Amino acid sequence: MTRPRSAPSLAFLAIGLLALTGCAPGGSDGDASGGGSAEPQPAFVIDEDFPDPDVIGFDGTYYAYATNTPAVNVQYATSSDLETWDVSRDDVFPDLPAWADTGRTWAPDVAPLPDGRFALYFTAQESSSARQCIGVAVSSAPTGPFVSDAVEPLICPLDEGGAIDASSFVDDDGSRYLAWKNDGNCCGLDTWLRLSTLTADGLSVVGEPVDLVKQTEEWEGQLVEAPVIVRHGDEYALFYSANDYGGEEYAMGYALAPSVAGPYTKADEPLFTTAMSGSRALGPGGQDVVVAPDGRDRIVYHSWDPAFSYRGMSVSELEWPGDRPVVEP
Repeated sequence: MTRPRSAPSLAFLAIGLLALTGCAPGGSDGDASGGGSAEPQPAFVIDEDFPDPDVIGFDGTYYAYATNTPAVNVQYATSSDLETWDVSRDDVFPDLPAWADTGRTWAPDVAPLPDGRFALYFTAQESSSARQCIGVAVSSAPTGPFVSDAVEPLICPLDEGGAIDASSFVDDDGSRYLAWKNDGNCCGLDTWLRLSTLTADGLSVVGEPVDLVKQTEEWEGQLVEAPVIVRHGDEYALFYSANDYGGEEYAMGYALAPSVAGPYTKADEPLFTTAMSGSRALGPGGQDVVVAPDGRDRIVYHSWDPAFSYRGMSVSELEWPGDRPVVEP
């Protein structure tokens, strides 16, 4: 999918417009002059453009990573509690590999490796084809700098539109996998969420990918994307986003399977939508799942500000009643 970037000035413009229209922060009532109730306000923990968030916890600190801005290839922020975040202006991935062009570095995923280093799985534009493809870089620290000297992408099915939205998963037995999406909606093709097996070091792909799910439900529109796999008990939950990311119809769904490679069965309804949030999350998606300091799951995602000029990051409780995921807005 195409993810246009918004300059920081747009965020300030949106804030200014909200102030002019009398919208009070936090979804409070309108002004005392009787102008009526304000629109619901987003519950952002990062209230600036921070789309496609990925979060890991390491050594007492949470690290969040996000799609590029005009200034950096990969954004990052830190927190001790998932609630208060310090957004860095440094670039954890300052130099892209030779195969990649700058400006479209999307949906980063960072994972600890067995040797103590960290892997950054990223999406970038493959220069010869202008398609989006997936690469991997490494660093000795979660704050980078991540480095890749690869001459070609890790995953790049050009005849299927390329590949985006890499998400790593390590099973209980130590097996490593990468879930991703073929970017078929770029060129009128299906969008499959796929699973590739990684080598033990996490840096190479082994064998052929396995198809997991594609768009089939009315609420999903023309695409599914942003896969995230979580093991819960004896089942595997595949979280994903679907529909047009640029509007309120974008939403999150899930599917369950007895094995990491499927077969996955989709839920009857979406997991989390604009309506389910009471319109506090406009087009929620690009999700990740992380364990909070209290030992319970949280789901991290982006959604739009009321002016639809940037996508901030939110964190909600993720409950499992009857071993089925439910987002508590």
